[in-house]
Amino acid sequence: MKLKITLFLFLNFGFFALAQENLTYQKPSKSILDLADYERAPTVSMDTKKENMLLLYRNTYKTLDELNQEELRLGGLRINPVTNISSTVTYNTNLKLRKVNNMAEIQVSGLPANPKISNILWSPNDQKILFSHTTNTGVELWVIDVATASATKLTEATVNANFGNPFNWLSDNQTILVKMLPKNRQPLLDSKKDLPTGPIISNASGEKSQNRTYPDMLKNKNDEANFENIITSELYKVNLNGNAVLFKEGAMFIGEKISPDGNYIMLTTIQKPFSYVVPLYRFPSKTIVYDIRGKEIKTVNEVPLNEIMPKGFMAVRKGKREMAWRNDKPAVLSYVVALDEGDPANKVALRDEVFLWNAPFTDNPVSLVKLQQRFSDITWGNDNIAIVFDEWYDTRNTKTYLINPSNPAQQAKVITDRNAQDVYSDPGIFETKKNEFNKYVLALEKDNGYRIGEGYTKDGQFPFIDEFNFKTLKKNRIYTSPYKDKKEDLIEIEDIKSGKVLVQIQSKSEYPNYYFRNIKKQNSLTALTDFKNPFESIKNVSKEVIKYKRKDGVELSGTLYLPAGYDKVKKEKLPLLIWAYPAEYKDKNSAGQSTQNSNEFTFPNYVSFIYWVTKGYVVLDDAAFPIIGEGTTEPNDNFITQLVDNAEAAINAVDALGYINRKKVAVGGHSYGAFMTANLLTHSNLFACGIARSGAYNRTLTPFGFQTEQRNYWEVPEVYNTMSPFMNADKMKTPILLVHGEADNNPGTFTLQTERYFQALKGLGAPARMVILPKEAHGYVAKENILHLLWEQDQFLEKYLKN
Repeated sequence: MKLKITLFLFLNFGFFALAQENLTYQKPSKSILDLADYERAPTVSMDTKKENMLLLYRNTYKTLDELNQEELRLGGLRINPVTNISSTVTYNTNLKLRKVNNMAEIQVSGLPANPKISNILWSPNDQKILFSHTTNTGVELWVIDVATASATKLTEATVNANFGNPFNWLSDNQTILVKMLPKNRQPLLDSKKDLPTGPIISNASGEKSQNRTYPDMLKNKNDEANFENIITSELYKVNLNGNAVLFKEGAMFIGEKISPDGNYIMLTTIQKPFSYVVPLYRFPSKTIVYDIRGKEIKTVNEVPLNEIMPKGFMAVRKGKREMAWRNDKPAVLSYVVALDEGDPANKVALRDEVFLWNAPFTDNPVSLVKLQQRFSDITWGNDNIAIVFDEWYDTRNTKTYLINPSNPAQQAKVITDRNAQDVYSDPGIFETKKNEFNKYVLALEKDNGYRIGEGYTKDGQFPFIDEFNFKTLKKNRIYTSPYKDKKEDLIEIEDIKSGKVLVQIQSKSEYPNYYFRNIKKQNSLTALTDFKNPFESIKNVSKEVIKYKRKDGVELSGTLYLPAGYDKVKKEKLPLLIWAYPAEYKDKNSAGQSTQNSNEFTFPNYVSFIYWVTKGYVVLDDAAFPIIGEGTTEPNDNFITQLVDNAEAAINAVDALGYINRKKVAVGGHSYGAFMTANLLTHSNLFACGIARSGAYNRTLTPFGFQTEQRNYWEVPEVYNTMSPFMNADKMKTPILLVHGEADNNPGTFTLQTERYFQALKGLGAPARMVILPKEAHGYVAKENILHLLWEQDQFLEKYLKN
C-alpha cells in the first residue's frame, strides 16, 4: 500500500509539474517592443488665465518593485501603511514650467531628490502650486513659486494622504489646510501575530440589502482598529513659510469644503460603527460647519450606517445628500433629499428635492426645486440663472432644467429631455469660468451662455460651440470644427468676444497638441505645444472606421487597421483580431450610433490588439457589441444571441472587404470584454482562439447584480446561469488565454474568478492557459508584467491563430 501511495503522489506531482511553466519575465518580439517601450509625453496643466503651463513628467510604466510595497486593504482603500498614501498612486518624476506663449521650458529648481510627486494644486490666484512628495517614510507638502519656478518644502513627511487629496488652499492664497498624522499615533496592529479574542460575527436583521461584491472590506476587530488609525488626521493651517498651527484635533476626516467667501469650512468625519460588507463611503458620518477660526457653527448633517439599500441603480439613501457650497454665493449650502425614500420602486410624481441653506444656518432651509427624476448635478450661474440635471437609469432619460434661484416658485423650464445614450442629440456641456470667489460658474454674456459639444453625427465627428439664450431657450451655432482629416477637441472658451478658444488637435499619425484657435478668423491657429509622435513605425498603417449591420438591422462600427503597405487590390487573406467590450442599451437607435473617429491618434497600448498590425494581422479595434433590451425586456435577457450576432456581423463585414481568412479570427477583451470573449468561444464556432483578461466567469459569485444588471440571481437564475461561461465550461473546445492580476481590486472580478474557471476548463479537457500577473490590480501598470503579457499574447496568437 505504501508503494502505491508513493507512486500515486509521484505521478500526480509529475503531472502537476508538467502543467506549470517556471518562466522568468519575457519580452515581446521587436516590432511590438519598439512600440511598447516608448517615452511618454508630459501631461499639461495650465493656470486659469492660460498664462503659465506646468508640464508633468512620469515614467511610461511603473516597475514591479514599485508594486512590491507594503499594503493595507481596508474599507475599500489600498494604502501603504509606511508612507501613508494610496498604494495605487502614479507619481510624476519631474516638473517644468513655461509661458503659454513661449515654447521655452524652465526646469523647476529645488525639487526633492528622486521626486515622487502627486496631488498637484494651483493656488486660487495661480501664483503658487502645491504638490506632495512621497519619501521612504511618508508624505511631504511642497510649494512651487510660479514666478521663479522654484520649489520649497513646507512640512516634514507627516502628511496623511491615505484618503485622497490631503490639502486645500484657503482663500487668502497664503494658507493651506493640511491633514497631518496625529502626533500621538499608535502603531498598527499585526493581525498575523495577535491572537483573536473571539470569533467574527455578523448579523442579518431580516431587511433586504442587495449589496454588490465589494473588494477590500474590513474583516475583523484588528482591521477596524487599523482603519481608524490610518484615517485619523489632525487638521493644521500651514502658511507659505512652513509654520503650522493646529486647527482641529484628530478625527476621521474625509471631506473638507471651504465656502466661496473663505469664511466657513465644512468638515465631514467618519463615525462608528464600521461595516464589514460595505466600503467606507457608506459608513456613518457627521458634517459640521466651522468658521475660519475653528468655532463650531452648526452640525448640518448626520448620516447613519448605510448597509441597507433598495434595489436598483437609482436607489439612494434617505436624508440629506450631495451637500455642497453654492459657487455663486459667499456661503450658501445646497443639498438634496429623496422624496421617494430613496427607493426607485416607490411610485411617486417627484423623486428629489433640492434645498438651499444660508450660513450661519439660523434660518430654515428653503426648497429650490423638485425633480421628476433622480438629481444628477447643478451648475450655478447668478441670482437668476442655474442649470439643474436629473436622470433615470431604467429609461436612460436625462433632463436639463433652467431655474431661477431667487424665485423657487417660478416653474423650472426644461431645456433638454433626451436619451442619455443618444450621442447624436447631445447638446454639449455649458461652459463655466471662475468668478470673484475663484469658483466655477456659468460663463454668461448678458442673457447668453455657451455649450461645447463633442459633435458626433452619422457622418462623423464635428465638435461645436453653441450660443444659448436663457430667455428664448434658443441656440445659435457659432462654430463647427471643419476637419475631416483631423480630430479637434474644444477644451475651453478663453474669450468669447474675441473668439479665443483652447483646442487640442490630432490625427491618426500626429500626436495630440494644444492650440489657441480664433473661431472668428478662418484658419487662425497658434500652437502651444509640439509633442512628437513616439510611434513612427505605425504611422503608415491603414486606419478607417467601418460601418456595417447586424442581422436584425442594428448598425455597428469598428476601427479597422491594416498592416503598412497592405495591397488592397491583391487582398492577401490575413488573420483577424477583434477587440471589443459589450455595452447595454434600451433602444436600437442609440445602440447603432458611433463615437469612433478614424482621425484619432493611433496610440497602441496593452488594452488593445493594435500592436499586432506590425506582425501581419488585420485588427478590428473597439468593435461595437451592443446588447439591447427594449421596453420591458432587459438587455441580458438575450445576451448570448446578441453577442454572437455582433461577432458574426463584424467578421462578415471585414471578410466582405476581402482582407481576411475567416477561419483565422481571434477575439479578445478585458474585464467585461473578457466575459464576452469566454462566452463567444463557448457559444459559437466563429473563432480560432481568444484572449480574456481580468474577467468574471461565474455570475453566481456576483448574485446582487453585475455590470448594468440590476436584478438579483434569485429573480432571474436562468439569466445568471446562461450568461456564466463557468456554468457552460463543458461546451468550451476553443483555445483560450486567461490573464488576471494577482491583486484585482474591481468589484466582482476577483482573481478567484479566473482561477476557478481555468480549473473547470482544465478538468473538462479544454485547451486553456492561465497567466497570473504578480502584484497587479484590475488594470496592469508594471513594465515587467505588461511586456510579459504582450509576449504571452504574441506566442498564443502565433500558435493558435497565425500558424
